[in-house]
Amino acid sequence: MSIDRRMLLRGALACACCAKAGLAMASDAPAHGGAAVAHWSYEGDGNPEKWGELQSDFKMCQLGLEQTPIDLGNGIKGDVGSVDYDYKPLPLRIINNGHTIQFNADPGSACVIGGARYELLQFHMHHPSEHLLAGKGFDLECHFVHKSGAGALAVTGVFIRPGAANAALKTFFEQMPAKAGPEVKVAGSIDIAGILPKAGGYFRYMGSLTTPPCSEGLTWTVHKEPVEASVEQIQKFAALFPNNARPIQKRNRRFVLDA
Repeated sequence: MSIDRRMLLRGALACACCAKAGLAMASDAPAHGGAAVAHWSYEGDGNPEKWGELQSDFKMCQLGLEQTPIDLGNGIKGDVGSVDYDYKPLPLRIINNGHTIQFNADPGSACVIGGARYELLQFHMHHPSEHLLAGKGFDLECHFVHKSGAGALAVTGVFIRPGAANAALKTFFEQMPAKAGPEVKVAGSIDIAGILPKAGGYFRYMGSLTTPPCSEGLTWTVHKEPVEASVEQIQKFAALFPNNARPIQKRNRRFVLDA
């Protein structure tokens, strides 16, 4: 069954909050201007099941029908369009925001999806992986968050499994701040393109931020082929964040396209 990618990408430009979401990210989620944000977490009173009750603009976490993450099994073969990366080596700007370790990108790197260019804003990690691949989870998942000139968000997901040390992420893992605090600028650069899988297909679907306010209207591209990191690298992140993964959400009536 072939699905026109225009059907899949419906509404990508309609999410009013997405324009704000790209300006200042904490994990996947946008900042709320100067207003106080309710304390959310992955356990305790602020756990994912209660996100929608913590603050009025978190309601989408509870009521949304296109929430992320999902199990990516049983995708439909279809015309999803290409995904092309124009990533350049960038200075290492890194922050522990209390929910993950995040790399903040200087302007100039982007991905192109279906002819639309999305500038790279940041990437960050989740332990364990948020998405499942036909019911299987991975040790880590890296999310690359992008924003188009029209304000739409596109996120690329890359699974990470134990294996050889990841040279592209070496400095990232070595320089992760142990405590939440301001951005740290580290000498040297990071080869963003080197983090991506060298081969393999991907899944495409419409989803949401995986952290409050769980805004929908995001184009998700999740690569099937995992990359590797050493057990030591994975354990170093896991020691800081034993669990910063949102549970699997219902697929509902969405198409998940398999390229």
